[in-house]
Amino acid sequence: MSQPTTAEWLDIADGFQRTCNFPNCVGAIDGKHIRVVKPIRSGSRYYNYKNFFSVVLMAVSDANYCFRYIDVGAYGSSSDSAVFGHSTFGSLLARNTLQLPAPQLLPGTTFPAMPYVFVADEAFALGANMMRPYSSRGLTTPRRVFNYRLTRARRVVECAFGILANKWRFLHAPIHFKIETAIKAVKAACVLHNFVRQRDGCNFEDTLGQSLGPTQLTAARGNAHGAHVRDHFTRYFMSTEGALPWQLEAIEA
Repeated sequence: MSQPTTAEWLDIADGFQRTCNFPNCVGAIDGKHIRVVKPIRSGSRYYNYKNFFSVVLMAVSDANYCFRYIDVGAYGSSSDSAVFGHSTFGSLLARNTLQLPAPQLLPGTTFPAMPYVFVADEAFALGANMMRPYSSRGLTTPRRVFNYRLTRARRVVECAFGILANKWRFLHAPIHFKIETAIKAVKAACVLHNFVRQRDGCNFEDTLGQSLGPTQLTAARGNAHGAHVRDHFTRYFMSTEGALPWQLEAIEA
């Protein structure tokens, strides 16, 4: 999985705009627990909050359910934010060396140019290039709409995990390999997953399969710049240019 070029990031963003109605989005990020047999003399490092032993599969998915980046092997006891922060991808994002496109106007607007962003859940830190939902406490209608729009984009990575597990069913049970071999097996499954998606496309039924189970939602702190970017997306999603006809009905459902 080579790092996307700037042109490839733009293609990914077009996919999210077409299928998820989230402009300037270049990936959905999440982590999932992969069951393993307890490694010898590992103590509780691989024991997760759901009470089984696991390694974490951290992934970035595009809107076509293909993985654009994976990190496999972090201890099951680790939080999503910690795994992401110590990953190569997280380091590249923090150093602004991912070759993301320059900020661009949202469709139908004339100001300001907005950065390209990844979407994630509450476990990730809010940043200029990382959007997460608003806290569920005291949500206003615009913030509920933002959370709805973000969820529509973020769910593609959860669907990708479900497709992966249903196709490569060894992921439904603890992997009885040494931890190094288990990591290689998961990486191989992710690469084969991409090959099958690109060759055969994706049936809607594939997205309805069992997920591998969420990682622990330990909230990470964000920054003021990220909050400003999120607030501007929120205003855009409530504007004539950015609103979806059904979004208010959807948040009341």
